[in-house]
Amino acid sequence: MVKIFVITYSTYGHVNTVAESIVKGLEKGGVDVGRYQIAETLSDEILTKMHAAPKPDIPVLNPKNLPEADGYLFGFPTRYGTTPAQVKAFFDATGGLWTQQALAGKPAGFFFSTASQHGGQEVTVFTSLPILAHHGIIFVPLGYSNPHLFDNSEVIGGSAWGAGTIANGDGSRQPSEKELEIAVTQGERFAEVAKKLAA
Repeated sequence: MVKIFVITYSTYGHVNTVAESIVKGLEKGGVDVGRYQIAETLSDEILTKMHAAPKPDIPVLNPKNLPEADGYLFGFPTRYGTTPAQVKAFFDATGGLWTQQALAGKPAGFFFSTASQHGGQEVTVFTSLPILAHHGIIFVPLGYSNPHLFDNSEVIGGSAWGAGTIANGDGSRQPSEKELEIAVTQGERFAEVAKKLAA
C-alpha cells in the first residue's frame, strides 16, 4: 500500500487540528498514513512564555527516514511568509538525501496556518517550493477542488496551494468546519495522485 507521511510543526495546535482532517482524507483515499512532527528547537522556558500548546503524542521524524514514504504532506504555520526555523532546520538536515536524490520523483504538498487572512498563506508555500525543487520532489497543489474555496461569505483559510486556517494573532480562532472539509479534500486528492505516481 502507498505510504504517505503527514509531517507537522505546530506552536499553538492549529496545524495539528488541520492535520487530523488531512489524515481522514488520505485514509478515505486508500493510502497508509504515518503521522509525525518536526523536532522543537525552542526551550521549554521560551515555549512557556509564548503560551505554546503542549506537543502532541506523536513521534518526531528523523529526516533520514523520509525515504520510507511514497509522499509527504507538510503542515506548519507561517513566519513572515516562509517556514518556521524548526521546519528550516528539518530540511537543512536532509543534505545527505539531496546528494543521493533519495526523494526525487515523490509527491509532496503543504497546508498551513496564519494569524490573518493576509498573513501569507500562499507565499508560505511559494517560498517552500525551492526545497522541493532541489530534492526533485513533485509539488501537488490542492487546486480549487473544494467548493468552500469559492466561498466569500466568511473568513476561510486555504487556497489553491493547500488547506489552511486563520488563527488570529492571539491564537483564539480555531479551524472552522469549512477549513477542515477543505483539508479532507486535500488528503483525498493527494492520495489519488500519490497512488498514480507509485503505480
